[in-house]
Amino acid sequence: MPADLRTKVTTGHLDPVWSTIRTEAERLAADEPLMASMVHAVVLNHRSLEDALSYRIAEKLASAEMPSLLIREICEMAYADRPQIGVAARADIIAVRERDPFCDRMLQPLMYFKGFLGIQVYRAAHWLWTTGRRDMAMFFQMRTSELFSMDVNPAARIGQGIMIDHAHS
Repeated sequence: MPADLRTKVTTGHLDPVWSTIRTEAERLAADEPLMASMVHAVVLNHRSLEDALSYRIAEKLASAEMPSLLIREICEMAYADRPQIGVAARADIIAVRERDPFCDRMLQPLMYFKGFLGIQVYRAAHWLWTTGRRDMAMFFQMRTSELFSMDVNPAARIGQGIMIDHAHS
């Protein structure tokens, strides 16, 4: 890939959802300096939405038994193997932004909304399930239930543009 095209891809110029999220993250970091470190960790240090989601999911699901690095590698494999997972995540962000009156920026689902994050974990768990890694898929499902009070069977087949409000019990 030519360097100028690579720059456009990694900065979000060919991905309007990611570009919007990055712009909103830059604004948040400037407006709320105490959150700048978190914003950099979750958004600004990543080249794509898939990279940011891999990081966010890994940091949320990690436990003493399963370090974040391993979870992140699994998520990265899922996004690389099935690019439609990233497309679905973008559709989910747009759905949350359009349907949730509490959401006024595309950045918010990635940063704060457990319904959105739970659906993204389900997508990785579903990939694990369909590739025969059922125990790891069940681990993802278990952690999602524990952390987000949301329980989606990794064998379930769901579409995209999903918004789950509150995701609590």
